[in-house]
Amino acid sequence: MKTLWIKTTVAVCVLLASGVASASSKLTPNECNDYPFKPLHGPVTHAQLMQELSELESVGYDPSSGDDNYYPSTIQEAQARLRLKYRADCLGESVKVPTSRIIYGSADGFY
Repeated sequence: MKTLWIKTTVAVCVLLASGVASASSKLTPNECNDYPFKPLHGPVTHAQLMQELSELESVGYDPSSGDDNYYPSTIQEAQARLRLKYRADCLGESVKVPTSRIIYGSADGFY
């Protein structure tokens, strides 16, 4: 019974993350030219870390989920989505940020 509860919870989280990712706003020009997309010339500031966390949350990452069973794959998935969002918003490439889970494991990082 506990396994069913965990699977149901994970499924709901994935659906919520998908909705958040599809409703996320575009990156601003300032965000495109700042951490984590551009190399820094000094230490990372607290404000930059909070901005990165906000950007990861905009593509579906939930640091408060409390489920460590899927870490680090959950943050890696969010980082991959954020890279796609950067390519679409900042480089003008015609890419779509996926709204379903990305599963890692193949040679190129995706199945």
